[in-house]
Amino acid sequence: MITALVAAFLIVHGLLHPGVWTAPVQPDQPPRFDPGHSWALTAAHVPATPTRAAALALAWYTALVYVVAGAGASAGAGWWPTAALVAAASGLALKAIWFDPWLTVGVLLDVGVIVAVADSWPASVY
Repeated sequence: MITALVAAFLIVHGLLHPGVWTAPVQPDQPPRFDPGHSWALTAAHVPATPTRAAALALAWYTALVYVVAGAGASAGAGWWPTAALVAAASGLALKAIWFDPWLTVGVLLDVGVIVAVADSWPASVY
């Protein structure tokens, strides 16, 4: 049961990345944040279009690795913690380069994955 919950969490959390980064902008509301604006890439004078493309590519990569980690956890593969760490690090890089306070919950979830894997928690999954 715990294995299924861990696998589901990793997969769902991963799939939220492209969903958040590709969310359509409502015409009557300002966007929550703009994937075409990165404090780091703006400082490097990177235009909005490649900045947006890089954000989407990293979001999809993060999603893919989280899904692989979740599938590995579900299958009882010994490599899934490594995949989860790579996915969490990728997610943190994404949220750091395109930082917005609205993404804080995602940062906490990624840090939680790193802490859980580092502590081998929950033990029944390992």
